[in-house]
Amino acid sequence: MSYIYKTKGTCSREIHIDIEEGKIKDVEFIGGCNGNTKGISSLLKGMELEEAIKRCKGITCGSRSTSCPDQLAIALEKASEN
Repeated sequence: MSYIYKTKGTCSREIHIDIEEGKIKDVEFIGGCNGNTKGISSLLKGMELEEAIKRCKGITCGSRSTSCPDQLAIALEKASEN
């Protein structure tokens, strides 16, 4: 399943997620800090959705109340509802 999420409150604008059998197959951030978002994507490949959500949810970026990992957790929650 492919899922596209429009982020809110971050430098990234969108997250493209491929999910297969309850695991993250691929993640691509559009915009944001290139090295950081590539690192997040690489670390989460193959991870169960629930584990990725648990690890990323609530992370902030500077003075912002959210971050790219937090937005990814929100996107994964929404994708798992579908």
